[in-house]
Amino acid sequence: MIVTADDFGLSIAVNEAVERGFREGILTHASLMVAGPAAADAVRRAREMPGLRVGLHVVAVEGAAVLPAEAIPDLVDRRGWFPPDQFRLGLRYFFLPFVRRQLAAEIRAQFAAFAATGLPLSHADAHKHMQVHPTVGRLILRIGREFGLPRIRVPAEPPGIMARCGVKPTLGARALHAWCGVLRRQARAAGVITNDAVFGLAWTGHVTEARLLALAPHLPPGVNELYVHPATWRDPILTGLMPRYEHRAELDALLSPRVRAALTAPAPAPAAASAETAMSPPAYSRG
Repeated sequence: MIVTADDFGLSIAVNEAVERGFREGILTHASLMVAGPAAADAVRRAREMPGLRVGLHVVAVEGAAVLPAEAIPDLVDRRGWFPPDQFRLGLRYFFLPFVRRQLAAEIRAQFAAFAATGLPLSHADAHKHMQVHPTVGRLILRIGREFGLPRIRVPAEPPGIMARCGVKPTLGARALHAWCGVLRRQARAAGVITNDAVFGLAWTGHVTEARLLALAPHLPPGVNELYVHPATWRDPILTGLMPRYEHRAELDALLSPRVRAALTAPAPAPAAASAETAMSPPAYSRG
């Protein structure tokens, strides 16, 4: 299992949790917000943890841009901040060529900023899963390949597995799972590998020890990715952006010996690995 902390670089509290999750728990990956307020601190910590695999957390909604506001005036406000309205942004990204050009420039700037850190690029994903938008996903893949992007997260959480964990699949969850096929086909065409399944979507901000213990026996074969939002404390940034998230509970889940034991319990191996699985051995294996 790949275990990824999102929003690395957003705040010191997040960075502290990433370091503890990696050194003391099951965390294997982190996704860096290159324009985050604590990005420099995140990069410093990552350099001291060479085993932590760091990727780019592309920001195309509700977050800080790399380029100045005057360079991308149709994307951000005067502060250089993307708005939170995903639906409206999605329409603009899809239908307006001049907006797409600015978006491409910003995504390129984010990949360039990541490259400037000197950290190996492990993967890419996007804030609030904007990579599932066909325009955003296509740009991430096209530009990312220029920077050596090897893997992108496909946020396809299997409804049947979640049903076994007590989560009733909604129409929206089933639709998103099906829609993720678009991103998977885009990635395959670009020569970028993907995870087989993702977990944490239905429980975003609430990935607790109890829920991971419930999930562990039902993990499907292949490369599974669990994404989390841990933090050591609720600072003003997290309070403003994610007031209901259980950041500390998610860190505790990463540090839990019971969770580690459950996720490393022996499981029957699949008869044949998929091509994507064979190309991308999980950093934290179950079985």
